[in-house]
Amino acid sequence: MAVTVDLVVLDRSAGEGRILLIRRARPPFEGRWALPGGFVDMDERIEDAARRELLEETGVAAGKLRFLGYFDAIGRDPRERTVSFAFAAEIDAAAARIRAGDDAAAAEWHDVADLPPLAFDHAGIVAAALRPD
Repeated sequence: MAVTVDLVVLDRSAGEGRILLIRRARPPFEGRWALPGGFVDMDERIEDAARRELLEETGVAAGKLRFLGYFDAIGRDPRERTVSFAFAAEIDAAAARIRAGDDAAAAEWHDVADLPPLAFDHAGIVAAALRPD
């Protein structure tokens, strides 16, 4: 079983807010929008993996991360059995220099109220991030 991380990066400066998404450059779900994230390396702590994946895929260095929970639905990733540890972060989009990298074909802000269909189980992770505390 593999361990992964996913990040919901929020910009609340515009209306209800926006979420930073990546367009996947590789299968599975090639071409679909997804949360930044990926696999945790064997010699890496989970939060460090979240920061690394966010930086590699979007160019964004995260500040404070809020742990959302783990997501372990069987079949959530068609490649293999995975458990994802999800985090949320809030950043100032005006100050962030977004650039797609690694296995992201694009990285863009999307309005929370008008999100495209998301890969994997990422819609559920977004819902968890948007629930009031």
